[in-house]
Amino acid sequence: MHFGMLFLFFLLLGCCELQKSTMGIKGLQGFVARVCPDACRMVDLKEMAEKHRIDHPDVLPVIVVDAMSCVRHWYTPESWVCGGQWREYLTVLEDFIDTFKAAGIELVFFFDGVVEEKKRDEWIKRRQQNNKEIADLFQFIKTHRKQPGRGMFVLPSALPTFTRFALKSLGQKTVCTLQEADFEVAAYALEHNCMGILGQDSDYLIYNTSPYFSIEKLCLDRLVTVMYSREDVCRALGLSMKHLPLFACLLGNDVVPENLLEGFWRKCLVTCPSRNRNYSRRISIILAVANYISKMPCSYSSLKHLEDILPLGSDKTLLHRGMESYLLPGQQSPWIPPDARNSKIFSDQEESAMCRDMEIFQLAKEHHIQSENHVIFNILSNGVVECSNSLEDDCDTEIPGQSLIYRPARQHIYSVLLESEKDGTCPLVKEWVVYCGNPLQQPELIQPIQPSIPGGTPNLKTLWFAKGPDVEKQRYSTFLACFHLQDAMEELQALEAPVAAFCCLVTYLMLQVSSLSLEDLNAFVALILCLKGKSAAELTSLQLLQVDPRAVHLGAVLVRGLTTLLMANSACGFPFSMDDLMPWKVFDGKLFQEKYQKSHRSCSMEELLEGNESLYTPFQNLKSLICKVCALKKRTIQSRPRGNGFIAGTHQREPNPRFQQTHRSSFVSPYHNQMRGNFGRNPQPQGRRYRSGHPDQRRRFHVPPWLVLYYVPSNLVAINTLLINWKSSPSSILAFQTTHERALEIKEILFHPYPSDRGTGGI
Repeated sequence: MHFGMLFLFFLLLGCCELQKSTMGIKGLQGFVARVCPDACRMVDLKEMAEKHRIDHPDVLPVIVVDAMSCVRHWYTPESWVCGGQWREYLTVLEDFIDTFKAAGIELVFFFDGVVEEKKRDEWIKRRQQNNKEIADLFQFIKTHRKQPGRGMFVLPSALPTFTRFALKSLGQKTVCTLQEADFEVAAYALEHNCMGILGQDSDYLIYNTSPYFSIEKLCLDRLVTVMYSREDVCRALGLSMKHLPLFACLLGNDVVPENLLEGFWRKCLVTCPSRNRNYSRRISIILAVANYISKMPCSYSSLKHLEDILPLGSDKTLLHRGMESYLLPGQQSPWIPPDARNSKIFSDQEESAMCRDMEIFQLAKEHHIQSENHVIFNILSNGVVECSNSLEDDCDTEIPGQSLIYRPARQHIYSVLLESEKDGTCPLVKEWVVYCGNPLQQPELIQPIQPSIPGGTPNLKTLWFAKGPDVEKQRYSTFLACFHLQDAMEELQALEAPVAAFCCLVTYLMLQVSSLSLEDLNAFVALILCLKGKSAAELTSLQLLQVDPRAVHLGAVLVRGLTTLLMANSACGFPFSMDDLMPWKVFDGKLFQEKYQKSHRSCSMEELLEGNESLYTPFQNLKSLICKVCALKKRTIQSRPRGNGFIAGTHQREPNPRFQQTHRSSFVSPYHNQMRGNFGRNPQPQGRRYRSGHPDQRRRFHVPPWLVLYYVPSNLVAINTLLINWKSSPSSILAFQTTHERALEIKEILFHPYPSDRGTGGI
């Protein structure tokens, strides 16, 4: 019992995927709460805003929000494991903004736009820890068939990326940084005389900037929270504000690693032993280091002496750089004379940029800062791409890591961006991406690959700056070529933009991952069609009896695919509105779980589409389009229901032996060798008995999944069209067949249907 409680406690303390937990100096936030309670003041933000208006009548009260440390507090929907409740999340963000707006407080949101190389080791360590947490999460889901408690909470994949666009769509000023976000947040707050900073990062105790408010302690309905007082912290430690940067570095932070400081801490503890036996070793270290610093002269020579005695290895400037990272523009330090400051901030970024065209480079930079593109500036500036953890089951070897699935598309995107650079040669891109088997010891060097476009790839000048209908067509076709779908341009352009983008993504997935089945396709298509008319409240009220781990995995893969669409859209000059590619337009985690489970139980089309007859034709048309594109590329989508285990006590359908082993896919996936041998690992049971729908339709609309599969590719579209019109003229279907043998087979099925308890499988 005690062990279980301890385990849960450590899980709660753990660092989750894509969340920014209490960052900065390890243990400092807890130290302040326990040892310096006077530094933790409960404040009323409405009262502070009013005081700010009186003191600064010409300036609106502004709070700068460190968004990366807030996203886990914003994501309050009950369901988090299924891929994200995006419409519900959007309403949460809207309520958050409206509450501050009602108090006359303006918000400015900052997001990390880069992973600085000095913090790469820490980034890798967190990714590896996240892998373990996600593995534990999937083990829980497989064992209990439900979402675990909040103690194992992991943010939905790509939440920070889409939060940026969500806030922007809600009219908020949103900034994507060019360096570490905490520095830019502190600098912006100081420069604009802001009311405060909202976040959960102990580095804000070190910066000499606006007051620091806790998102963790925020009570939104009353707009009260804890404000941490730097002055009171200094008073408790016997230090002054000028000591804080050195204090942070000697405790260990994102620049100066703790393992280099252990010997120094031991010396400090000897000269200043703990006065309270109840204090933890970390608290004792904090007090001892503060005592050591308080006795040092504030001079550059003192800093150099420290650099000599600390085991900093070959990099003796580590301490210097760590301290300088806390000095905001215009600030001075007695420890670092002005002539020893590193004045270069962004100049070397332009000098070493992969993109030599400054017009393109500057536009990409502006779009990056304004959160209007995705990843493009990182590629053009330093040729580095990162992708963090996703909710992927590493034990499911039938589905490759999402980073691998989307790599071919990324290679085409890199080519669009870089093909004309560096004297006609295309430079390699460094990828730091998480997938099973990648130790992250070094970046993978990825070769850009030119997409197949007649006449070659248009250059960025054309895609980004030119105007006119021909250029719009080029943007759209280049976008599709990144996903090998340029041949389907006419059909996709005829669809609504969000549906077209979603079909592009699903088709790409079906082509890349050979284990995806007709049931998966049914679930994807039913999701996009049924989501359109649902409000956030309806989606919130949706209840799941069970959670399927494979659907969790596929949901994460799909959402990560949306970020790939964002990248391609940004590179190709925005053939789509970015808003059309957002998950709240095309995805909902619980709804996808429901559609997935129903599809794999071989529920009818009527039940899958919630009895909405107006969706039957669009459903068949979208499926036909995707299957047609796949068939042209020799990818046959097979029925493979995984219905067993979803609902206890249901009856299982007996497979028809006549078609059980006959029709196999001739498509060879790029991951064929990787997945070989895995299909036989799990038995593939059939779905439950047909239970719902209209009685007359049950009698007249029984077509097993093999019917669609058997006639791919030659007659798929015709068969689907005929099935839609089956009520009016069942015998007319025979007129469309090309052989007597096929006519007899279809006649046998349509006029001698299976008993009414047969499922409708792949329809």
